[in-house]
Amino acid sequence: MNSNPYSDLLQTQNDFFDSNQTKDLKFRKGLLQRLYQVIEQNEETMFEAIYNDIGKSKLETIATETGLIKSEITHTIKHLNEWTAKEYVPTVLANLPASSYIISEPLGTVLIIGAWNYPYLLTFQPLVSAIAAGNTVLVKPSELAVHTSALITSIINENFEANVLHVVEGSVKETTNLLMLKFDKIFFTGSTTVGKIIYQAAAKHLTPVTLELGGKSPAILTADASIKLAAKRLVWGKFLNSGQTCVAPDYLLVDSSIQEQFITEFKKQLIAIYGIEPEKSEGLTRIINLPNFNRLVHLIDTQKVIHGGKSNTRSLFIEPTLLFPISKEHPIMEDEIFGPILPILTYQNLEEAIQLIKEKPKPLALYVFTNSTKTKNRILKEISFGGGGVNEALVHLGNHNLPFGGVGSSGTGNYHGKFGFDNFSHKKAIHEKSNWFEPNIKYPPFTPLKTKLIQWLLR
Repeated sequence: MNSNPYSDLLQTQNDFFDSNQTKDLKFRKGLLQRLYQVIEQNEETMFEAIYNDIGKSKLETIATETGLIKSEITHTIKHLNEWTAKEYVPTVLANLPASSYIISEPLGTVLIIGAWNYPYLLTFQPLVSAIAAGNTVLVKPSELAVHTSALITSIINENFEANVLHVVEGSVKETTNLLMLKFDKIFFTGSTTVGKIIYQAAAKHLTPVTLELGGKSPAILTADASIKLAAKRLVWGKFLNSGQTCVAPDYLLVDSSIQEQFITEFKKQLIAIYGIEPEKSEGLTRIINLPNFNRLVHLIDTQKVIHGGKSNTRSLFIEPTLLFPISKEHPIMEDEIFGPILPILTYQNLEEAIQLIKEKPKPLALYVFTNSTKTKNRILKEISFGGGGVNEALVHLGNHNLPFGGVGSSGTGNYHGKFGFDNFSHKKAIHEKSNWFEPNIKYPPFTPLKTKLIQWLLR
């Protein structure tokens, strides 16, 4: 008897995948359409659950969670025929007459481990891609978002057959049991620390993984930046979801010549957007739990606070907080903040700013605010990062046509749109040879003439 409680569940999904039903496009589209319907039917309940977890408003939940999921489903259904079509490529001269093409096939049974900070989006969005590619899927939502985890479980398990799509709730014990099993793909969103554990577990079975992690994502403001607009966009980008966003600006690097002007404007924008009593603003969520709240409060250096700094343990609220001046050696510059605290550093020249970023692990995102094409191009060329924006923050992750993912310590692999479909697919290479002609050049005996012909054909 197998002691792993999920072995039978996985086997049922493997058996169903082997039946080839998920390879049918009509079947895949039917699953996606059903997913869209059940999200719409449960959307009001989804708003309530996420509000109970982190205090996120209905509008923000639509804009950053359910709306993006439904958009992803619509986009995927629209393009699925195109993505699954046989892709013909040129055949090299030496192998003619023949045709060459690529077939996208599903990997098999997939494990998706979601995150708590955007519990719907970071669970359902990769799920859409996995279904579209023709896989069967086990989903493990984050246990930290208690209400949304329970709702995701009921939405999926009450509307889909377990042999195709099923949710397993739980924490470390349940996740550990799942990771002991052999999946055909594991997709994880979360911290770099846990990502390493996932990677090690997957390696035992040579299971391919996609890791959507994080890191300290910088924002650079140059001397010629549009200060008012940059401040407004950065306030939104940093404090959306109270900074509990993997691609949120983690720290600012501001040209020293504009530091006073920018900080003054940034404070103005904070008050304009969140008011003089930010705890009453529906635009600010709560911290997910007490351990994270305590960790963040501990990071606030009261000697460096130039705005905010207040917190409420009972409501798990932390006011948008600016720290200045901060050096690169300050403790807050060690790990990803993942909260509503923004350290501000200054630099004398661009080389100094670039070097500071390159001394750290490659970030998931980077944002540059400048009106100089030369400066923009230099930063984009010299610094490696997952993705980002020029004169904007965060919104690159909302474009179906852009890959979303990290590099180095910030992750491996990417998804969204066609990139997500490809992530959960295997590209099968096919060389199809005609039977009407067979040159003898590849067969012995190898004459000098054949050698010259091979050299010419492969030149």
